[in-house]
Amino acid sequence: MQVAAEPIGSNCEAFAPDAFCMNSFSKSVPLRFLHLVVMLAGFVPAVFAAAEPPLPDWAIGPFTRPENAGPVIRPKPESTFDCPMRKQPVAWEARHTFNPAAVLRDGRIHVLYRAEDNHGAGIGGYTSRLGLGTSEDGIRFVTEPKPVFFPADDAQKEFEWEGGCEDPRLAEGPDGVYVITYTQFARRNNGSYRFWRIGLAASKDLRTWTKYDGAFAETPFENRRIKSASILHRVENGRLIAAKVNGKYWMYFGESSVNLATSDDLVHWTPVTDAQGKLLEVMKTRRGFFDSVFTEVGPPAILTPRGIVLIYNGKNSKPGNGGDPSLPGGVYTCGQALFDKNDPAKSISRLDNPFFKPELDWERTGQYSAGTTFAEGLVLFKGRWFLYYGCADTFVGVAIAEGKPWLRDR
Repeated sequence: MQVAAEPIGSNCEAFAPDAFCMNSFSKSVPLRFLHLVVMLAGFVPAVFAAAEPPLPDWAIGPFTRPENAGPVIRPKPESTFDCPMRKQPVAWEARHTFNPAAVLRDGRIHVLYRAEDNHGAGIGGYTSRLGLGTSEDGIRFVTEPKPVFFPADDAQKEFEWEGGCEDPRLAEGPDGVYVITYTQFARRNNGSYRFWRIGLAASKDLRTWTKYDGAFAETPFENRRIKSASILHRVENGRLIAAKVNGKYWMYFGESSVNLATSDDLVHWTPVTDAQGKLLEVMKTRRGFFDSVFTEVGPPAILTPRGIVLIYNGKNSKPGNGGDPSLPGGVYTCGQALFDKNDPAKSISRLDNPFFKPELDWERTGQYSAGTTFAEGLVLFKGRWFLYYGCADTFVGVAIAEGKPWLRDR
């Protein structure tokens, strides 16, 4: 986030170079100095235009990058793994490492990140697996040399090969069991066949996982092409734990709209439908805004005294085609929405501007050239929020916000 420049001089003329100010000012200064003032006057508003509007009280943030920010996880071409599908070693995180989930365990932040190998080409053309990194401070990570979650010769291979396991979100249940939702991506016949759905798996240690038959197994939406799912959490003893509302766990999911599902056990989910039996849409895209193409669900939604805060990833449309004209077409930025704490389907409020967006070179250049700050991981760590995001489908970044006094254990 850019900070406004300090005032030039002591009066308003430095900020308001209108005709009155310029005419009176020009009477007492040389012409060449007046030219300098004109240039500065044109520069100052541009700096102020970059400042973001203040967040409402219900929102989480503001988020700022660490000093001298850089990627916290990068590709490692030297990492190899004996792929059970290819039957040979592969450089599993050679190309890109991005779109991370996060959780607090044993006093350290653990991040599950999507890693792409060097088999294939272009977005969606590689195989994805999930790597694991740990950190004592949330910024410096040690990553494991082999993936902890990947396509294998198991009951889910028809849904995961050879596209892979993508874009995880992590939940922690009250019993200490971890659940991930992720995108199962099947790509076959040189890419002519592509299918994806929300997959689900559980683990006690983040390393050994049990895969289940999709998040919506045995429902009419079992094999619907849907991605991105965020399970509702609350703050408990300084950490995030999956929360029930009205006796149910809740999941926000979807890409082109936000939908809802409920569960009794965090594993078997039933989508909420409308009177016509269609997926209930609780949030849609908006023409003219940063989320004009997608409102893709991000990290865990948070139950707070103000309501349920959902962080999501908005994709902007092209200029002149219904997008926010102040943003590049195709860019992904981060938004927040508020839902009723007693009725997760009831929308209360929503930010009109992104609270976080690509600003640094490594967030705006990479595999996805339009740039992304694609948020998928959120951790409350030592009283501060750590937001983990994918950068241009290439790196993992982090931003940090102070915890608000009203967001206490509930």
